Amino acid sequence: MSNNSNKNNKLFDGSLIKAALAESFRKLNPVKMIKNPVMFTVWIGTLVMAGVCIWIVMGEKNQGGLIYNMVVTAVLFITLLFANFAESIAEARGKAQADSLRKTREETPAKWLEVAGETYSDNFKIVPSSQLKKGDVFLCETGDIIPSDGEIVEGLATIDESAITGESAPVIREAGGDKSSVTGGTKVLSDQIKVQVTTDPGESFLDKMIALVEGASRQKTPNEIALTILLAGFTLVFIIVTITLKPFADYANTPITISAFIALFVCLIPTTIGGLLSAIGIAGMDRALRANVITKSGKAVETAGDIDVLLLDKTGTITIGNRKATKFYPAIGVDEKTFINAAVLSSIADDTPEGKSIIELSGIDKNSIKLNAPRYIKFTAETRSSGIDFDNSRIRKGASDSMRKLAEKAGNIFPNDVDGNVKLISSNGGTPLVVTENEKVLGVIELQDIIKPGISERFERLRKMGIKTVMVTGDNPLTAKFIAEKAGVDDYIAEAKPEDKMNYIKKEQNEGRLVAMMGDGTNDAPALAQADVGVAMNSGTQAAKEAGNMVDLDNDPTKLIEIVEIGKQLLMTRGTLTTFSIANDVAKYFAIVPALFITSIPALQGLNIMKLHSPESAILSAVIFNAIIIPMLIPLALRGVAYKAIGASALLRRNLIIYGLGGVLIPFIGIKIIDLLVGAFV
Repeated sequence: MSNNSNKNNKLFDGSLIKAALAESFRKLNPVKMIKNPVMFTVWIGTLVMAGVCIWIVMGEKNQGGLIYNMVVTAVLFITLLFANFAESIAEARGKAQADSLRKTREETPAKWLEVAGETYSDNFKIVPSSQLKKGDVFLCETGDIIPSDGEIVEGLATIDESAITGESAPVIREAGGDKSSVTGGTKVLSDQIKVQVTTDPGESFLDKMIALVEGASRQKTPNEIALTILLAGFTLVFIIVTITLKPFADYANTPITISAFIALFVCLIPTTIGGLLSAIGIAGMDRALRANVITKSGKAVETAGDIDVLLLDKTGTITIGNRKATKFYPAIGVDEKTFINAAVLSSIADDTPEGKSIIELSGIDKNSIKLNAPRYIKFTAETRSSGIDFDNSRIRKGASDSMRKLAEKAGNIFPNDVDGNVKLISSNGGTPLVVTENEKVLGVIELQDIIKPGISERFERLRKMGIKTVMVTGDNPLTAKFIAEKAGVDDYIAEAKPEDKMNYIKKEQNEGRLVAMMGDGTNDAPALAQADVGVAMNSGTQAAKEAGNMVDLDNDPTKLIEIVEIGKQLLMTRGTLTTFSIANDVAKYFAIVPALFITSIPALQGLNIMKLHSPESAILSAVIFNAIIIPMLIPLALRGVAYKAIGASALLRRNLIIYGLGGVLIPFIGIKIIDLLVGAFV
């Protein structure tokens, strides 16, 4: 995780509290309050109590003392403020991050280049970054701030992305491949690049980040909406319960004041979770941002918590990546020097780490090679090969099955010794690349990669969560099987083409499972769009970033595992605090109901298990506890409940014991302590 995740870790910064308190009062606007049905009924109850106080001042004698009613009114008002404060402090933390991002988005001069067809002029014109539009090309040299999001179309550079990710280590971005994307606000540390703008003004990555962290783009998730409806249902039930209590009281000749009815109602409805629900949702997106993941909606974070299947690329995720050529295996009858020369020629235009390592292993300086009108063949997911055409030669290197088809289609045989070397390399976890010249097999290159240390333990954690892990690789089935078994994944897709990933995702979804995937290339875009949670690398192509519903700023392929944990933590936090809130009602029931009827029905004294001082102190103690429990739980709502990969049933038992039983016992203790203090004044 980057350094950015450690920023703003203080939950209650002084400036944030000041801003949140001011916003808490603004949120008392009924137009805003009505969006939260539970707290809106408390708002109405507060207004009714204010009216009761005025009524008493005007001479009403049957509604209790003025001071007592004013205290109940004040406590209800404070309950509203605390609930608003929970949401406001979560929003304030996001706005603080937005302010720091705005500093990064300051107006930057851009070296705009004229474009003629597919060529770019070297003469630039200085323009403000706000004037850049999609399709424009600009130049960036050492020391320049990149003025807008884009993709490198020419050159290679070392870039400092700490302004966006918080990570101080520079990264390399280059034209071609899947590491060509750059973000506005980052800095070029070395070399020179030409970048094509991929977004219009106001739609840059920073603009989207600012909108997200400020909450402007936040919409309630399906689970949050469902829980809001459930809480509204509970509220409606307790409205009916409270109203029907009046005839029972009349029948028992028990005078009950309006303040007692409202206190009972407010204490029985789930005000705790009602006040914290929005804060939990905002904090979930905030935690994702602190992990340097930009989510396009809260739904994506929430869905991540329910994921059943996880698709992970082999290279860079399960293995360290940057596979290196380690050995040349010429076919029998082929001169080793001839084979190595062909391997080098096939890699001249290959800017991948694998291509560069082939030239490095050969010891040949590619700049010394002079060719007549060469035509370079780029790698594609369909052909799974690359190479070069010049004079009368067609040299290709690629996956063994692709090269076999190429040779056999031309009427050439695939040598047995090459086939044996392919199997040997694959069985040892390596990747074989077969080289052909004019469709004749010359030999095979061995590429080796290393499995990341500790990755099998992470997969075991996912297994305990009930998540199936699937490795996606372009390697042949033998290599894929070796790596999958060694890394400890549950399944693998070998020789994967874009449609293979799509078909696998659709198959799992048709069986009722939720699927997550991470990718960075244009060929990953269809699968990212199909997946329930699609995480695109920030360094990846624009197509991948647009297709996914999350973007990882750190370009860490293992971040998907962390995202799943953040999602599960969000769902757990919401569930546990709902359990705690509803369990609270038991203690409040035993505090208020006996207090209402104890004078006319002495037998109810047995329900006064807390031995509260008087009916008035019981009601006050319950509403005071109901108010103060909300701010006490704000840190938990913002930080989230600690998640442990111990399985769903064990997790449920643990949370029922801690938050269910705790939700019953804590109010008994809290209300009794408050009653001891209040009893001295009532």
